[in-house]
Amino acid sequence: MDPDFGLFAAVAEDTPENLAALGELVREHGPSGLVELSPPPPVPGTSVRSSALCWQMAANTITPLKPVDFEIVALTDADAGEMLALATLTKPGPFFTRTHELGAFVGVKVGGELAAMAGERMRPDGFTEVSGVCTRPDFRGQGYAAGLMAHVAGAILARGETPFLHSYADNAGANALYQALGFQRRADVWFTVLAPE
Repeated sequence: MDPDFGLFAAVAEDTPENLAALGELVREHGPSGLVELSPPPPVPGTSVRSSALCWQMAANTITPLKPVDFEIVALTDADAGEMLALATLTKPGPFFTRTHELGAFVGVKVGGELAAMAGERMRPDGFTEVSGVCTRPDFRGQGYAAGLMAHVAGAILARGETPFLHSYADNAGANALYQALGFQRRADVWFTVLAPE
């Protein structure tokens, strides 16, 4: 786990030995996030900083909501500062100084400034997670998020992989958008952040 990229951790089984090792990892590296089917059992030496029910969603096809009438640009290391600032402002989920290096990210720039972005994060075999989807508040309602998501998910499908994502269960607006694009609720999962005691 490298905190510049993300905070995700996992154990294969909830054995006392594995939970003790996870607690040691959290104490050594700082807050860690678990995505599991249920909240984790107590982990020695840690406390729960936050816990939220999320939907895991996947798509076999993507249906763009409308034609894209704006330019989608590839984002690079040169955009890292703006990407982090946008994610910090809008809080689409865990995003750190090097998260953008986990996969391809694209965005929309208005007046030379980053207005919206979307990209890739976790990549288990045959799947790629759509992540970091966010739009500056003053640019919402322009269709940027939908267009960027359709672009990213379409590229994943073109590689022969399945796009998936995680969304907070109570984020009704985002979930409605994802479903309109073709994502279907696959499982309920808990996103729990553990911190050192």
